[in-house]
Amino acid sequence: MPNTDFLSNPVFVALDTPDLKKAEKLATILRPHVGGIKLGLEFFMAHGHYGVEKIADQGLPIFLDLKFHDIPNTVASAIEALFQAIKSPPAILTVHTEGGEAMMRAAKKAADKGSKVVGVTILTSLDQSDLGVIGMTGTPESQVEKLARLARRSGLDGIVCSGEEVEQVHEEWRDGFFVVPGIRPADSVVGDQKRVCTPADALDRGASILVIGRPITRADEPAEVASAIARQLRRK
Repeated sequence: MPNTDFLSNPVFVALDTPDLKKAEKLATILRPHVGGIKLGLEFFMAHGHYGVEKIADQGLPIFLDLKFHDIPNTVASAIEALFQAIKSPPAILTVHTEGGEAMMRAAKKAADKGSKVVGVTILTSLDQSDLGVIGMTGTPESQVEKLARLARRSGLDGIVCSGEEVEQVHEEWRDGFFVVPGIRPADSVVGDQKRVCTPADALDRGASILVIGRPITRADEPAEVASAIARQLRRK
């Protein structure tokens, strides 16, 4: 069964690096201060299931953010292959909600029963002008609400959305699991994220877990930054 100790600490640190030794070192020093580790495409393409196992050996829950998006049969087969290859199932796995209801149902059915499958809605690097360019009408908020309803109807455990949308979605889906990326402490650089939120605000609005990457991993003292965020959230 997946490790779900993250329930005591909502912060997942994003180790978006192809350098396995660097990722292992960061996981080691951050382990006392975070609830889990997020591994994405960059890491997975470099190290595959072997790298995931190496990081899982640190004892922290793994959020495997691969954003599956294809026809239902392909996604189901890919997820089955993933779970056959990995000894320690990830606690959380992502698919794209825009893949449709059949794809999401197939993904959830193929995943380990103890793993949460969550649907990516609108990336936090996109704003309303970006949506217009790719042909989406309406605001990011309205698109996220529509996709959240689709994910819920499809049997997923929750969604990935920004802190700007999570409050409204949480009101409609009280038992949903909400992953909020684009988290930036008040004094940090926004970077390529456009719809951001502070850790405390995201939790207040209904986030289940917070994904924080560069503000922690690129800090001079990553453990100190992660510890400070954890202390702030514990005082809430």
